[in-house]
Amino acid sequence: MSEYFDIKETMSHKKREGYYNRRLSEMVTLGYERSKRVKDMFDARNISPADIKTVRDLEKLPVISREELVGIEADEPPFGGFCDSNIEIDRIFTSPGPVYEPHLGESDPLWARAYYAAGFRKGDVVLNAFSYHMVAAGLTFHGGLRRVGATVIPSGTSSSQVQVQLIRDLGVTAYTGTPSFLLSIIKKAEEMGYDFKNDFRLRRASFGAEPLAPSLREIFERDYAIDTYQMYGATEVGDIAYECSEKGPWHICEEVIVEIVDPTNGKQVGAGVLGEVVVTRLNNIFFLFRFGTGDLSSLSEEKCPCGRTSYRLNGIAGRVGDAVKVRGLFIAPSQLKVISEQFSDVKFQVVISRSAHKDFLTVKLEPEKEGIDCNELQSRFENVFKEICTVKIDKIEFVKQGILTEGDKLIIDQRSWK
Repeated sequence: MSEYFDIKETMSHKKREGYYNRRLSEMVTLGYERSKRVKDMFDARNISPADIKTVRDLEKLPVISREELVGIEADEPPFGGFCDSNIEIDRIFTSPGPVYEPHLGESDPLWARAYYAAGFRKGDVVLNAFSYHMVAAGLTFHGGLRRVGATVIPSGTSSSQVQVQLIRDLGVTAYTGTPSFLLSIIKKAEEMGYDFKNDFRLRRASFGAEPLAPSLREIFERDYAIDTYQMYGATEVGDIAYECSEKGPWHICEEVIVEIVDPTNGKQVGAGVLGEVVVTRLNNIFFLFRFGTGDLSSLSEEKCPCGRTSYRLNGIAGRVGDAVKVRGLFIAPSQLKVISEQFSDVKFQVVISRSAHKDFLTVKLEPEKEGIDCNELQSRFENVFKEICTVKIDKIEFVKQGILTEGDKLIIDQRSWK
């Protein structure tokens, strides 16, 4: 069994729960001893390290957004009191804000699990197109690639033409970076007269920092025979989740605790329920508990055929500010776009109103074809909507053609909270 497909990745849920609780308790104890910020946070809430024994107990602590972290570090530079000032740090990264992040050390297998799951191995020559300047991306992705044995070309943000030259001259077999940049490299190669699929050896790619659109994935895999994977993380907490060969929901890394919480109160929600991704990275240097990514997702408890047993994330459904809460559940615009892809010949709009202190969800449907079976369409739409958004539609309203336009919002919130 490989170092990056190890016993932790195949633990039973009961053993994983015990593992997380044990590691969390150790981090809480150290954090209270070594971090002034953590001690003040606990004391202000009249709790002690002994009160945080399980992942569920994290609800006793506040969720810290990126905006709040920026303010905390500005008030108490450089690390806002979250870091032991006496500990030796080998490097410090920065991200816009600014936010200063101490590197967690070589013992943390940052991104290695993701690359291993994506099939990166010894013998691969990988173009690393993430920036190496100041930010964590380039060097931490580099470290993950080296841990799985790959040779790394630190190309960073060099021009597309330079990237093409490297791919050609160095026999590059794999790429890591953003999907949009890989597409620009491919297009530049074609402008230079190359047949990318047949002239080059690049057959694998693992993407981060921006979403991989299904249409773009299809182009890479169908037209250029590039096997594609997604990784998900945040500069403040490192790698969070990754895609395996099954290309389903993303496996959560063993080095992080991920909570899905109601953004309005920080309480954890159940599997399949949309909420904010909140992350605690288990370490003994930077004691940042409950970092709120601002991203919306839900947990999947379904078993993965790849053999990994971790809970998984159902992708990213959008940002907290873009979502609307209806009867205690969030609806994100990205979910509605998924529905629209399944009903390409139907325009629709979701309208949220409120009556007698209850939310009321109406969907306006505008079929683009005449003579459509409205009863069949309504039944099918209601089922798909419930499956994707987990919220039941109260009323379907069919409207005449031309009422809804491409510029109309997918969701309208008419509720008044006065």
